[in-house]
Amino acid sequence: MNKYSISIRPFGIHAILLEWPGRVDVAILEDILQFTQYLKECCLKDKDWEIVPAYNSVALIYRKEPINFVELKTKLLSWYKEDIKAVAREQVLWRLPVCYDEGFGIDLKEISQKSGLSVTEIVSLHTTHVYTVFGIGFLPGFTYLGGLPQVLEFNRRPQPRSKVIKGSVGLAGKQTGIYPQDSPGGWNIVGNCPVPMFDPMAEEPCFVSVGDQVQFYEITKAEYDLHKIENEVGIYKLEKIIVNA
Repeated sequence: MNKYSISIRPFGIHAILLEWPGRVDVAILEDILQFTQYLKECCLKDKDWEIVPAYNSVALIYRKEPINFVELKTKLLSWYKEDIKAVAREQVLWRLPVCYDEGFGIDLKEISQKSGLSVTEIVSLHTTHVYTVFGIGFLPGFTYLGGLPQVLEFNRRPQPRSKVIKGSVGLAGKQTGIYPQDSPGGWNIVGNCPVPMFDPMAEEPCFVSVGDQVQFYEITKAEYDLHKIENEVGIYKLEKIIVNA
């Protein structure tokens, strides 16, 4: 496992925040995930601990009682310096359908004009790349996916929309992502995914985890409508691939 310069600071009386170098980097994320797995298995095994990794940080939350910051910080720095063997971690790739019909991809034409690419080329680039889940937040189940092709990197819209419909797939900066519910939003919308990203009634409300990979594939409007019905009646099958099997 790589060793980075990390900082640790209080995050309220019941939480502590560990921060790695401030950049979106797969190697940093992997280091974070390896360390958090080590903490769960060897150091913070109490069920009242909640460990939340994202991008370049990890929040440790202890709901039972206030944290002794100085004591825990010392332990964490010591644990991080240990020669930790890589922990076996299941690598998952989710293949998700997206309809890039002009009724869904409401910003495709503008992106085409700005990039000099045809809509077909944009869709091809967006579906060819494999993305890494760097964080989940903003809305329950909103996935921040890193690994966007540089030619598709665009700033958020200067004027956010008051309503972006559920399932909208957007681009912003170096990221792409899926809106899990109707919401205001400023990302550039290129399509819509019929797969619900968050179900509060499910055993695992969000099936995607930080560190997973996602790849999109194009579907027609008719296929989109079919998948919506399949999800509504509970027969849609997610395409999950174990990468390191």
